[in-house]
Amino acid sequence: MINATNICLAYGKRTIFKNVNIKFTPGKCYGLIGANGAGKSTFLKILAGNSEPDKGEVSIGKGLRLAVLSQDQFAFDEETVFNTVIMGHKQLYTVMAERDAIYAKEEFTEADGVRSGELETEFAEMNGYDAESEAAILLNGLGIPEALRQKKMKELEGGEKVRVLLAQALFGNPDILLLDEPTNHLDLNSIQWLEEFLGRFQNTVIVVSHDRHFLNQVCTHISDIDFGTIRTYVGNYDFWYEASQLVLKQKQDANRKASDKATELKDFIARFSSNASKAKQATSRKKLLDKLNVEELPISSRRYPFILFKPERPCGDIILEVKGLSKTIDGVRVLDNFDLTVKKGDKIAFVSRNSVAKTTLLKILTGELKPDSGSFRWGITITHSYFPKENSAYFSKDLNLIDWLCQYPPHEGESFARGFLGRMLFSGDEATKMTNVLSGGEKVRCMLSRMMLTNANVLLLDEPTNHLDLESITALNNSLINFSEVILFASHDHKFVSTLANRIVELTSSGSIDRVMGFDEYLENDAVNALREQS
Repeated sequence: MINATNICLAYGKRTIFKNVNIKFTPGKCYGLIGANGAGKSTFLKILAGNSEPDKGEVSIGKGLRLAVLSQDQFAFDEETVFNTVIMGHKQLYTVMAERDAIYAKEEFTEADGVRSGELETEFAEMNGYDAESEAAILLNGLGIPEALRQKKMKELEGGEKVRVLLAQALFGNPDILLLDEPTNHLDLNSIQWLEEFLGRFQNTVIVVSHDRHFLNQVCTHISDIDFGTIRTYVGNYDFWYEASQLVLKQKQDANRKASDKATELKDFIARFSSNASKAKQATSRKKLLDKLNVEELPISSRRYPFILFKPERPCGDIILEVKGLSKTIDGVRVLDNFDLTVKKGDKIAFVSRNSVAKTTLLKILTGELKPDSGSFRWGITITHSYFPKENSAYFSKDLNLIDWLCQYPPHEGESFARGFLGRMLFSGDEATKMTNVLSGGEKVRCMLSRMMLTNANVLLLDEPTNHLDLESITALNNSLINFSEVILFASHDHKFVSTLANRIVELTSSGSIDRVMGFDEYLENDAVNALREQS
């Protein structure tokens, strides 16, 4: 069990937490949610002891082990992948390292023999003899092949490092597990494995995630950070949403009724307070007015951007034809003789165990990359707009947001740009922020703004939900559902894909699988699963 008592934190005049009291108990998985900047990651750091609040304390049950998903990809660069995972259980790793050092000695003394016996006992008590197999199971489930397990961490790609660090946090059955965005850099298979792992996990889990499907699958409770405090709801994300909306509506309705009643009483008092025959009634109503409680409802930190894609014209009969497309990246053939014909109304989700394959295909279709062989042809009625996974090239100039947006058509001037940026949550002075200080989520909102200005009838999006908070993801998701023309996209967000796609194209190592069906139906289709196993 882990308790937070009277936690207070402020940055200057801005209050993050005010007298937060919350208890996290064993056997439950808590989803910690809130808008960007609400303090989710900060609160996890406070729970982990890596950050100090202005006031209050965190207490952990005696003898309980706490594990945290490390955010530092370079902290273990000189360690092997296997050792990095075992280091998740510091006490076990210390015992193992001392034991191995004694056994590596050329001369083995009597004292060494006594100490090694003590270490073997400790090692067994901590299930050390199962450590290697447990580490292997975790790494395998998270998509780290055996060939990488004796390599040093510095030899791995960024996404592979994140997976190893996740295995490190999960290792050794910790009593309390803190996970900040654990699904980042995971493919759909690895996310499903993690969902099943956490479903079996018997101890306390506190997780921050922007993946709504993941929160629905793993969470027994939702702890919502808003209004400077944290309120816990029983149930998953969808239940929290319905319950929180109901609570808010009840407060608003009660407030409106009290406000209407107060207005009625004030009118009566104003009309009849000087009338001798009505004075007694006016006094009575004044007493009622004094007892009325019209709350000043606090302002939520949640804000939804206004996202709307309006195609200038509908797509014609010919949209996109792809024939024999092939491409090799770093010696790996990621596209092999790929064919595709896009039809009216298609909302195609590209899925693959290899994220490079999806990104490569979208880059080729937008002209950012040339194929090794094959061809593609866009129809003459088509205008397309692209959201890249990596957007740093779009922010290389040192501009404020107004000037940045004015780079793109329709060039309607500062007033137009300010209005547009305001709808995307850059209001007032926010619109004059320099692009070099933007957060990841702010850059994504800028890129979506740029796309909206194009009025394109085909949208290509590569992982558009990365860096966005749940409110922005919801706004984007709903906008794309309502988009009347064609969408080609890649995303690891299960709910985003399942609510948007009407056609799934999976890129495999031996070709592609193309089915006109929803994502959940695709995953459960026996014929598709048989093809996936063969690839």
